[in-house]
Amino acid sequence: MSRLLSWIIRSVWSYARNHGAIRAESKAARRFARFGTGSAIAFPVATLYGEPWIEIGVHTVLGGDITLAAGMGPDYDLGEGTVVRIGSGCAIGRGSHVVAHKSIDIGDHVYTGPYVYITDQNHSYSNTEIPVGLQWPVDAPVSIGAGSWLGANSVILPGVHLGRNSVVAAGTVVRPGTYPDHAVIAGIPGRVVRRHDPELGWDPPLRESGTPTRVPTPVTGLPPEAPVEPPEPGSATRFPPA
Repeated sequence: MSRLLSWIIRSVWSYARNHGAIRAESKAARRFARFGTGSAIAFPVATLYGEPWIEIGVHTVLGGDITLAAGMGPDYDLGEGTVVRIGSGCAIGRGSHVVAHKSIDIGDHVYTGPYVYITDQNHSYSNTEIPVGLQWPVDAPVSIGAGSWLGANSVILPGVHLGRNSVVAAGTVVRPGTYPDHAVIAGIPGRVVRRHDPELGWDPPLRESGTPTRVPTPVTGLPPEAPVEPPEPGSATRFPPA
């Protein structure tokens, strides 16, 4: 009996995972400002609201238990334009949080580990007479350059602008600021520990690494409709129509 019950539970859960994902052309996907071909949000979703102000490019996958939110809560009217813009060919790790109130731009081919936290809003504590949770929060746009990698449990705070092909080490808390292309950021608080110079190469030099592996993707290179250059810090990313 216990074996049968276990098999039923696994079968039902497997069915839910396969059929509960949000995929392009589904009813749930049509709520988004854009939901590109080949993209999906895995089941189950922890928190999802503000879809009309969220854009997702083509062949982008968001892991299960993810929080993807635009605005202070469901049923808010955020006005014209979009608030969250996730590029094409991205992979956002399970259990991650992308929480936007003003502007979050994630470029093309950005990969993250699990449980990454990205937000453009922080609590204010300037008034010492009012509890922190009751003070009006402060917003600052966030942009993550194309081709970047964010390690597991890293935190991207409001006002962060990462350059192209940046690396954020696992567990790093990245403070507000503009970071150069090809930079490695690590620590709490995060700081640039390695960067690439076009003439001198990596400083400090990279250690010898093993044989490179190819990560299988549904498309080779950038999709035709994906922008080649990363967004300028603080600017909005506008994808061509799918």
